[in-house]
Formats: sequence, structure tokens, C-alpha cells
Amino acid sequence: MNNGEIQLQFPKPGKWEEFTLTAVYEDAGGYTRTDRYTADEIPADQAPAMAAVVAALVGLAEPWQAVQVWARLKEFYAPESDDPMRTVETVELTVEAVHAETRGRRIFTVYDYPEFIITDPGAVAFFKYFTKQNHE
Repeated sequence: MNNGEIQLQFPKPGKWEEFTLTAVYEDAGGYTRTDRYTADEIPADQAPAMAAVVAALVGLAEPWQAVQVWARLKEFYAPESDDPMRTVETVELTVEAVHAETRGRRIFTVYDYPEFIITDPGAVAFFKYFTKQNHE
């Protein structure tokens, strides 16, 4: 599939409009690249997909707040009666969160929150945009 990854850092937990996005991917020459973007540098046509990621994070149980997120492109087994081997591309999130009161940290995965599997084609396109799969 792909060994790219998107990392999101939220310096102020719960303030979703402030973040840094770091795309880690392999370029056409086989070298690992990292590109960093602030919230202001996200293209307007990519904003709805970023909103889908934030919507998944808002579902995190209080008093936990996301401080860092890792997004990876995955194949998800989604059989249908006419195609029992059907798979779809998804974006899976792994979230590091901080507890608002104790300041403890914890990692949440798709096993804790199934909504961290984002099947929206816009989220897949967002991932591919920032890991340069649509540009090379």
C-alpha cells in the first residue's frame, strides 16, 4: 500500500483550529521526505477532509484531549454480497491524548474508537494529497 504517514500536533488540546501537520512520505527517488504545514497553510479544498478528522477526535471521551495524531492509509475489508473480497482504502488514526485533570497521557487506537477508521473518500484524498501520491 503506502508507507506514508501524516502527523498532527495540537499544541493546545481541544483547540482544533491550531495545529501543525507533518507529512512523512517517500519521494519518487526513494528518499523519505517530511513537509510541515500550519493550519493557515492547508488549502481550502482540503479543509472539509481535515474537518472529518477533527470530528473523529471530538468523539474522544472527556476528559481526554488529543495532542498528537498519526494517520495512516489502510485497506479495510468491506465485503458485499456481489463482491466478497471487496476492500476499500481508509485512513486510520492513532491518537495520543492528555487527561485534562491528571495530565496523564494515553494512546487510543481504532480498537478503542472504531470511528478512528475514516472511510470518507475525502479523507483518503486528503492523505494522498499531503503524502504526494496525487502529484507523482
